[in-house]
Amino acid sequence: MADGATLAGGKLIGEPTQYGRSVDKPLALVAVALGVLGLIFIYSASSYGAQAQLGDAFHYVKTQGIALALGLFGMLGLSFVRPETLKRLSPILYLVGLALLGLVFVPVLGVESYGAKRWLNLGFFTIQPSEYAKFFLVMALALYASKSDMSKLRNVFFMLMLGGAVCVLLILEPNMSITVCTVAVLFIMLFASGARVKHLLLLLIPAVLAAVLLILLEPYRLQRLLAFLDPWESPLEEGYQLIQSYYALGSGGLFGVGLFASRQKYLFLPFAESDFILSVIGEETGLVGVGIVMFLFAVYAIRGIKIAREASSRYECYLAVGITAVTSVQAIVNMAVVCGAIPPTGLPLPFVSAGGSSLVAYMCATGVLLSISRRRMAYVRTDSFLDPPAQKHPLRLRRIR
Repeated sequence: MADGATLAGGKLIGEPTQYGRSVDKPLALVAVALGVLGLIFIYSASSYGAQAQLGDAFHYVKTQGIALALGLFGMLGLSFVRPETLKRLSPILYLVGLALLGLVFVPVLGVESYGAKRWLNLGFFTIQPSEYAKFFLVMALALYASKSDMSKLRNVFFMLMLGGAVCVLLILEPNMSITVCTVAVLFIMLFASGARVKHLLLLLIPAVLAAVLLILLEPYRLQRLLAFLDPWESPLEEGYQLIQSYYALGSGGLFGVGLFASRQKYLFLPFAESDFILSVIGEETGLVGVGIVMFLFAVYAIRGIKIAREASSRYECYLAVGITAVTSVQAIVNMAVVCGAIPPTGLPLPFVSAGGSSLVAYMCATGVLLSISRRRMAYVRTDSFLDPPAQKHPLRLRRIR
């Protein structure tokens, strides 16, 4: 029998390690590595455009550097905040997230760019509320699921209402890409917390129909879909960005054209420093460089799942699942857009793309994961969590051995 393990009901369970002794170091290193890689390639992708348009080649690097410093400070601080504290704050933070999303529609505070109101002007800086609201939503979902029997359809509907309120505000900005990711995370958390598969399949039908309706209601979304199917049909309009991304990735080959040697960054590839930064990485470092980035995100996801499986309470488990899902889903969607696997959409690559709000949010979320990892359990029955209900509905998550 392993040290610290006891028998309960004839089955082996574990005891939480002393809080504060250690964190998941691989997870922390991966987050920092992705942030540093982002700084390097943001400079490469943006230096020419920033110099030409703003007169400062380091404009985006300076902003991202400040965000990285703030994010590291937030990650370190939150790694020492006990999950019980976050649990108590979850309802309040969920309401704060809704309020922030609503404030973008206030004329004085909301900032409109490219036809969308997604930012708040706070004087000295702007923030993108959606980057924080999605994590606040995850906290609220984790709290409700930890206290409810998710095999019952009424509890599933309540979680859908929590997520639906956020999604409505997101789609009004409009921000369909984050909305789709939020819906995907919601379904993942429902599955992980014990919702029945037949209920999820039943809900999937209206979700797909809603997505189709949203595409048909906005002509630009339909045009993006058509451009995805055949970008060369409109090579100078809707298909332009995807074609330039193809050129960048194709030019990179196996090992790339060399660091800082990208040609697409010379104003050929729009949003090279943000949504399509992976294209520049692929051009300069080739398939090997893209593979390294994908490997780092895979490690992040694996460590996040491991932390969830070893969590000492239902709330901590579901919270870890949600944070890992947000990061993984958004990374997968961004990669799929860049290589043309799905229609183009404006979605940053977590930790890497230019965007201070995004970087700070993901670094802070990683700090929460590190906090949960501080009191992981070596052995745990999936129906022996500390929060009620503890016995009737076991989690689908299993212990990594």
